[in-house]
Amino acid sequence: MANQPNFYSVIIGTELLNGRRKDAHFAFLNEQLLKRGWTHKGSFVIADNVDLMESVFNLIKSDSNSVMFSYGGIGATPDDYTRNIAAKVFTNSKMQFHDEAKKLIENQFQEEAYPHRVNMAYLPIGAKLLKNVVNNVPGFYLEDRFFFTPGFPSMSQSMVIEALDRYYLKNHKEKHRVTLTAYCGENDLIDIMKTVPNSIEFSSLPKILDDKRLVVISLCAYDKNLIETYFSKFTQFLEENSIKFVLKDLV
Repeated sequence: MANQPNFYSVIIGTELLNGRRKDAHFAFLNEQLLKRGWTHKGSFVIADNVDLMESVFNLIKSDSNSVMFSYGGIGATPDDYTRNIAAKVFTNSKMQFHDEAKKLIENQFQEEAYPHRVNMAYLPIGAKLLKNVVNNVPGFYLEDRFFFTPGFPSMSQSMVIEALDRYYLKNHKEKHRVTLTAYCGENDLIDIMKTVPNSIEFSSLPKILDDKRLVVISLCAYDKNLIETYFSKFTQFLEENSIKFVLKDLV
C-alpha cells in the first residue's frame, strides 16, 4: 500500500450494546497500533444486523487505504453473519470451503465437526487464515488488509498480533506533534485555527484550572516544517497579545 494505511475496527455484538458484555477489543487493538506508530482512523461497535454490517464494511472498503479488523460473527450459529457479509462485500458473494481450515476443524472436533462446525471453513474465496491458539478454528483475511477474527479476546488478540507483525509491523514515517496550553479561551484563537490545513491533525481542548479558562492546542503531522510554520502562528499571536502559555499539556 503506497499511502499510509487507515486502520478501522468493527466490533460486532448486540450483547455489547445492550450491556450484557463489555468490549475489550478496541483498547487492545489501539494499544498494538500505537506501539507500532499507527493510529485508528475509525472504530464501530454495531449490532448483529446484516444490513448494518454490510453498510459499515462497504464504507471501510470505499477507503482505498483502509485496513480493517472485524471482531465476531464468524462462528457456526444462525446469528453468525460475518463470513457471508464479508463475501458479499469483498468477493462478490463468492465462497468456498477452505481446505486447510476444514482440515483444522476436522482435526480439532473429529466427528463433532459435522454437521455444523465444519461450516466455519466456508469462507470468502481467496481467504487466508489466521491461527487460533485456543481451539485451532482459524480466523481469516482478504487482500492482506481485511482481517476477520472471533469475538473472544482470548482468540482474537493473537490474531491481531499475527496480522500486524506480518503486514504492518512498524510505521517508518515519524509523526511530529507540538502542543501548548494557552491561558485564554478557544474563541480567542478561532481565526488562527481556521488557517490550519487538513493535512495537519489539529485539536483544541478547553479546560478550566483554578476557575481560569485554558485551551490546549495540538498539531501533528509527518511534515515537521509544516507543523512548525502553523504552530508559530499560535505562539506569535499569544506573545503579541501578552497571553501566557506553556509548551505542554497541563493536566
